[in-house]
Amino acid sequence: MRGHRKTRTGVVISDKMDKTVVVETHRITKHPLYKKYIKKRVRFKAHDEQNSCRVGDVVMVEESRPLSKEKRWNVIQILKKAV
Repeated sequence: MRGHRKTRTGVVISDKMDKTVVVETHRITKHPLYKKYIKKRVRFKAHDEQNSCRVGDVVMVEESRPLSKEKRWNVIQILKKAV
């Protein structure tokens, strides 16, 4: 389907770079053999144009064209600010 971009919700774990944040998402899967639930994490580097995200913010990111070597996501909105 053309024009459909993936969106993910995650927590900002690093904001030390200029206009870039690292967003971490979690998902829970069941181990195929041992049937134990495992928490898997994925980290995305996302573009933050206004440098408005801080560590601990819950954000929504959207897939985009490659912006740098590792950056392929854009921050769409901040869902919850960190306290």
